[in-house]
Amino acid sequence: MKSASKIIISCAVTGSIHTPTMSPYLPLTPEQIAAESIAAAKAGAAIIHLHARDPVDGRPSPAPELFMQFLPRIAEASDAVLNITTGGSVKMTLEERLAAPLRASPEMASLNMGSMNFNISGLADRYEAWRFDWERPYLQATDNTIFRNTFRDIALILQRLGEGCGTRFGRCQLS
Repeated sequence: MKSASKIIISCAVTGSIHTPTMSPYLPLTPEQIAAESIAAAKAGAAIIHLHARDPVDGRPSPAPELFMQFLPRIAEASDAVLNITTGGSVKMTLEERLAAPLRASPEMASLNMGSMNFNISGLADRYEAWRFDWERPYLQATDNTIFRNTFRDIALILQRLGEGCGTRFGRCQLS
């Protein structure tokens, strides 16, 4: 008997946790993010979870202009659902995290269901040489930062994106 279940593959091509030193394969520019997203969709990913990166030094970026450089390309070249982060990074304010999704009105967005400690400071000890000056302090500082997503923040995201843009939300996930 055949199983009636289906598998949905979601691919996060960048995320916000990794730094450029951690992988030479981390896409940094809008062109690289678009190319890797399209390749993931062609390989079978049904959902592409998207973050933007500063194309100069690879740090996570909330800039809507960067998102708009790759979102239309991916949408034109694939039928994957584009899932824009509302998490961004522990360094971003709620308004920064919402700027790109509000501009793009995505079909889907991630939504972390609460605040969390996000300590990955130990990763800073794994590398001796860094591609960019920001990476080591960024990782080291995570033992004293919190990803803030209060109940009020979540309600605001649901209201502004869900009700305001018709965006649906993926399962609770780390951004």
